[in-house]
Amino acid sequence: MLRTVLRNVLAHRARLGMTALAVMLGVAFVSGTLVFGDTVAQALRGAAARNLDDVAVSVQAESVPAPDGTAGNGRSTALTDGLAARVRAVPGVLSVRSVVNGTATLAAEDGRPLNADNSWQNLATNYIPDTRPGGRDSRFPLEAGRGPAAPGEIALDRRTAEKAGYGIGDTVRFAVDGPTLTAKLVGTVRTDDPRVTAGGTLALFDTPTAQQLFLHRGRFDELAVASAPGTDNEELTRTVAELLPADTLTVTSGARLADEQAKQIAENTKGLTRMLLVFAGIALFVGTFIIANTFTMLIAQRSRETALLRAVGASRHQVVRAVLVEAALLGLVSSAAGFALGLGIAGGLGPFLNASGAGLPDGPLVVSTSAWAWSLAVGVGVTVLSAWLPARKAARIAPVEALSTVDQAPSKPGTLLRNTFGGLLGGTGVLTMLYVSTQTDGVDSNLLIAALGTVLTLAGVIVLAPLLSRPLVLLAGVVAARPFGAVGMLARENALRNPRRTAATASALMIGLALITALNVAGGSTEAALRDAAVRGLTADYKVSYAGSGGIDPALAARVAKVPGVGGAVPVASAGLEVRGEWSTLTGADPRRLGTVYDLKFRSGSLADLGPDKVALSDELARQTGLSTGAAFTATVGYGTDLQKKTLTVAGVYRNTRAVGDALGTMGDVLPHTGDGKLDAVLVKTPPGHGTSGLDQHIRSSLGNSPLLQVQNRKQLIAAEAGIVDEMLGMMYGLLGMTVVIGALGVVNTLAMSVFERTREIGLLRAIGLDRRGVRRMVSLESVVISVFGAVLGIATGTFLAWTCGSLTQTALPAYETVLPWAQLTLFLLLGPAVGVLASIWPARRATRLNVLRSIHGR
Repeated sequence: MLRTVLRNVLAHRARLGMTALAVMLGVAFVSGTLVFGDTVAQALRGAAARNLDDVAVSVQAESVPAPDGTAGNGRSTALTDGLAARVRAVPGVLSVRSVVNGTATLAAEDGRPLNADNSWQNLATNYIPDTRPGGRDSRFPLEAGRGPAAPGEIALDRRTAEKAGYGIGDTVRFAVDGPTLTAKLVGTVRTDDPRVTAGGTLALFDTPTAQQLFLHRGRFDELAVASAPGTDNEELTRTVAELLPADTLTVTSGARLADEQAKQIAENTKGLTRMLLVFAGIALFVGTFIIANTFTMLIAQRSRETALLRAVGASRHQVVRAVLVEAALLGLVSSAAGFALGLGIAGGLGPFLNASGAGLPDGPLVVSTSAWAWSLAVGVGVTVLSAWLPARKAARIAPVEALSTVDQAPSKPGTLLRNTFGGLLGGTGVLTMLYVSTQTDGVDSNLLIAALGTVLTLAGVIVLAPLLSRPLVLLAGVVAARPFGAVGMLARENALRNPRRTAATASALMIGLALITALNVAGGSTEAALRDAAVRGLTADYKVSYAGSGGIDPALAARVAKVPGVGGAVPVASAGLEVRGEWSTLTGADPRRLGTVYDLKFRSGSLADLGPDKVALSDELARQTGLSTGAAFTATVGYGTDLQKKTLTVAGVYRNTRAVGDALGTMGDVLPHTGDGKLDAVLVKTPPGHGTSGLDQHIRSSLGNSPLLQVQNRKQLIAAEAGIVDEMLGMMYGLLGMTVVIGALGVVNTLAMSVFERTREIGLLRAIGLDRRGVRRMVSLESVVISVFGAVLGIATGTFLAWTCGSLTQTALPAYETVLPWAQLTLFLLLGPAVGVLASIWPARRATRLNVLRSIHGR
């Protein structure tokens, strides 16, 4: 039997090729994802470990209120030079590195800001030279020049300098929390910090300058303690902890800190790995249809051979084992090839995601034993399981069936059972999704219900596909028969000959298109809602703000108002607001001028009613808290530890809008509670009939052209809101596109094997006058009919799933409405015929090259 299996595999290697390719692509996704996850985690762990290689003990401090009378940016800590000296005197301590941490966004030589969208990666710290002549900082080895040693000097890591176009001696422009600052570049360094190597930047200052920029003089964020050789670092950690005040400082051993960072890194990468594995699972699930179809057709074509084996003494178990061994060999070879392809996918995923701002570090591929084992297990397991039902069918072939026809219609009891089961599955899924469509709260619990409903709906459609295929294929066949006559009719009948096979082939394509359609409808609707919410109620022409968490000095608003072409400049600030257990945002502005930049729809009251301790609430917040116009209430205003109880009065209720926030008050009620006394933004309105060309550059120049400064018009505000959705959709389209490719391979495989199965029939058609072009057209039309059936089923199912899940998005985005992207849906519908034509090229060519006489004799 083993020799028979090997002979069958070698004899049918061409027919098994498409199946092997489908398995290979699915396994490539799995292996690529596993290797990619291991590679990223190892690269992050390695970079973090190198950063902590010489740290035996880390003493970290939280920010505390700044001491009165000191210069700085408003942030301070409990770590001082005196504490550093006490730690330095502990036995076993080799050195103490006093670190100041911050962020600084650099402007490139051409003026553009570097990495402004991920400012948390724009690191800045102090350069700490050793005591040797021309002292150097061992943590940041010099590449060129020297380290900064005085105010007005800066050093950059080599890659940052190259990216910005700076050379030694150039003037570097940068910003910390607002205005543009400058410094002379005196050196470049190397660093292994993963945040920098993954696309961030690094700026180094001398210690007094770093303290002035980010903390206060004599204060530090961290003490990195190096130990002498032979010192017990855990004992040293306990000694240092006993020496320092425990209420304001955290003392951690370097080893434990590395472990904590490794755990955090693993947690951060787990979500991405899981998402990629979901897409890999979808690809393998689609591949099961091709595998099952292939083995079903192979067994049908080898029915005489199987019956003969049974006649000469082969048992049913031997027949089942033979088919499963054949599937296992196919899965093993395909999985090995898929694993090799997965290494290429893993190598390309990092640069692809970093191009979208993921910030992943570089590192060699990590090929673990578990990744190899799981890839083989999944590939072989899916292939064997997919071949199990066809194997059981082969075992039931009796010797007397050797003279029967190859294709037999499924029995009515079997068809009835299948349709009943499919109706129950699909009906349950549809009812579940309709229930989800009515839910507007409890998103987390409803997500699980929606996932279950989606699976049930797709499963029901797949089971019912043979029943649905007949009317849809008949309709498509009628359309094909009109222009192509008898050839079109033959294509329709061929597609209807075996509904289960047609349905299984179309289902592979249907799943991919259903998911892509659902993603497109949901994503497009979310993007439309975000675009609307970004500017709903906003009539200003420009919004002036700072990137990141930095605010605008209130004095700068007057400077913006004096820019030629600015008709009005309205400062806006915000503070936290807690009302009856509901946390929200209180926006502050001048009520007399706010109407020039906001078009608020008041349900009661008006802007004129606002005043000291009189606020307006959005209708959403009013509903949640049960407050109405005229009601007095006690609220907590502010951020963090700077909270204050205030008695406020509801002066009006307005229609909720994302641009304003949950509540609206005067600037006097809000600005003292912002935490830093700064504005969120300045909204700019131009006079009627005045153009806006070049106005953004004039505003930037008036504010010092800081790299952190953002001057956004309405289009740019919309793009900023919807940009992340576009990036996510682009990545998911690429991943789900693989399922469409696998579905197309299924059409190719089915047609190729169908041509072999109908060799005699094609020979007879050629003998009675059907030319090569007619044969090619017949096969192509059959492929198009099957693909259109899958496309229609997928688009309809995906649209339904996206519509029913819309209520979950409405919870977080009230403006959400299901918007059908007709252009994309039309494109997806046209994708069906396109896939059909492309998938038919090889099978049609094979059919036209059959020898007429040999075909008639079945050779």
